[in-house]
Amino acid sequence: MRVEDYMKLPYTRLVQEMNDESGHYFYGKVLELDGCQSTGDTIEELYESLSEAMEGYLEVKLENNLPIAIPEAADNYSGKFVVRLPKSLHKRLAIEAQNEGVSLNQLALYKLAN
Repeated sequence: MRVEDYMKLPYTRLVQEMNDESGHYFYGKVLELDGCQSTGDTIEELYESLSEAMEGYLEVKLENNLPIAIPEAADNYSGKFVVRLPKSLHKRLAIEAQNEGVSLNQLALYKLAN
């Protein structure tokens, strides 16, 4: 495959709005491509710079015959996984969920998403 072929694949891009000691900007990374990341002052600038970063990342991988991760379809995931945790944490989360008036599953989903 060529760089152009990889660029058409549905890679997962994570975008975060940042406000830190560097100021206000947007940070993005491609989850499947370890280390492929960029920043931009605007969302548009971020997407442009992230695409450039992806192209460079892919070019280096291809030139050096290194493996490139292929994104998987969401259909390959059931939406379920089992997590074992200490009884004390389970109790604390169950109490927190009850106090919030939500199920433990909803609380866990909220905490994982944030």
